[in-house]
Amino acid sequence: MKFSLEVRHGPENARAFAEKLRGSIASAGGEVIDAEAAEAPDFVLAVGGDGTVLAAAHRAIVHDVPLLGFNLGTMGFLAEAEPDDLVEAVDRLMSGDYELAERMTVTATVNGKSVTGVNDVVVEKVDSQRLIHLDVSVDGAHFLTYRADGLIIATPTGSTAYSFSARGPLVDPVLGALILTPVAAHSLFDRTLVLSPETRLTIEVVRDRPVKVTVDKTGMGNLGEGDRVEVEQGQRPVRFVRLRRRPFSKLLTDKFGLS
Repeated sequence: MKFSLEVRHGPENARAFAEKLRGSIASAGGEVIDAEAAEAPDFVLAVGGDGTVLAAAHRAIVHDVPLLGFNLGTMGFLAEAEPDDLVEAVDRLMSGDYELAERMTVTATVNGKSVTGVNDVVVEKVDSQRLIHLDVSVDGAHFLTYRADGLIIATPTGSTAYSFSARGPLVDPVLGALILTPVAAHSLFDRTLVLSPETRLTIEVVRDRPVKVTVDKTGMGNLGEGDRVEVEQGQRPVRFVRLRRRPFSKLLTDKFGLS
């Protein structure tokens, strides 16, 4: 069994845990391969917070293999395992004692270049002092022109991230949906739209103010007046390893400390 590791840069505890993880994999008869190796791993493992899991998810999507995250961050919405689960998690991966949860992805296309993410596509202003004007079409039909700081198009998985901080809804990730949330909209209509996963969105810059596009915080460059970004469901889902069954409501109470 071959494993590829994505480890959070910087913190000593992440590097130390990664070494323990390597040792546990070796003891169980597995092998850790280089992240840049041509051969595909059987699993991608992430050690860190949600940002690290997102980085690992992109590799898992490319290789079409399952992903398991160990939470060494703060919230850890995307990580299934805690550091104390190390030995049990490795043993269960090696023995096949786990379930898989498929999550939809989202793809942004700018000038023929496409990037796929797990959480969201964000179209937002570059100049902090000026609103941007974004014309949104849904499946080819004009919907609305937003005057706002930006727009977030999130998956249900990404509903707990930037979309939530912009007052978007929390959506169970077992569902399929594109969640369109404006950021600080200066218009009468500023509500979130929850759309079918088959929806295709076209967002056009309609005023000469610079706009940037990011997918899971990875930049796709800036857009000018007349430029467009197409957003739709990704062709391939990401598959998260699940070691235990936990309803979405339980995840929220655990992470937010609700009672």
